[in-house]
Amino acid sequence: MRLVLITLMVLVAAGCGGQARSGRSVVASFYPLAWAAQETGGAGVHVRNLTPPGAEPHDIELTPREVGAIQKADVVLLLSHDFQPSVSDAARDARGTVVEVGGPELPDPHVWLDPMRFARVAERIGNALGRPRRGAALATRIRRLDAEYRRGLAHCARREFVTTHGAFAYLAARYGLKMVAITGIDPEAEASPRKLASLAALVRRDGVGTVFFERLVSPKLAETVAREAHVRTAVLDPIEGLTPAEQKAGVDYLVLMRQNLRALRLALRCT
Repeated sequence: MRLVLITLMVLVAAGCGGQARSGRSVVASFYPLAWAAQETGGAGVHVRNLTPPGAEPHDIELTPREVGAIQKADVVLLLSHDFQPSVSDAARDARGTVVEVGGPELPDPHVWLDPMRFARVAERIGNALGRPRRGAALATRIRRLDAEYRRGLAHCARREFVTTHGAFAYLAARYGLKMVAITGIDPEAEASPRKLASLAALVRRDGVGTVFFERLVSPKLAETVAREAHVRTAVLDPIEGLTPAEQKAGVDYLVLMRQNLRALRLALRCT
């Protein structure tokens, strides 16, 4: 009996070890890439998101354990343009496949906010994970957003929107809109009092009814401009991460993109 038990334990251990080796470890620098990896890889991958829920991804600093995870991962997913410099630095020593989204031909890293660009990213992630069919299937789901945005933004009283974070340039270009940003690509950048006053005057002059802000950084800039111009504020989410409540409720990229569409339709008075 003792020999049988030992034999069974060895077989179970070998089976568990084989299962662990068959899975792939993926480290993603922030939420959209982690979401795409999990949707594409399914149960066959273990995805680690380096940006905690509710944190602003631009600001993360890696722990030694996270640096080690990057270096040991089978696949590392990150954005170019030093979107997260600590991740880019650690990825230089990665042993696995590094998929860097964006590049010199794309001066703005916010490619996931354009469904057509992000669909291509999903296909690249699927190929990197050895799941090209699942990557193509996810790309098809993302491209359905493009059709929804085209229909939803086709007939609007306005084409211009004001936002604190200049993350929506690709989205605006894709659907014939004009983005006016209080700050640039970095959401933590400060705007001068002169610029805030100028934007408030533009909002009043052009009849803009809404100034958008995002959830993961302070809304003070948007509130200042909106207060000066006597208009409302609303959320336009750059989808750089989920809040703990959203994560618990099962909110995902597709849900947030559709929320953004509804917010834009209301602000632009679309029919």
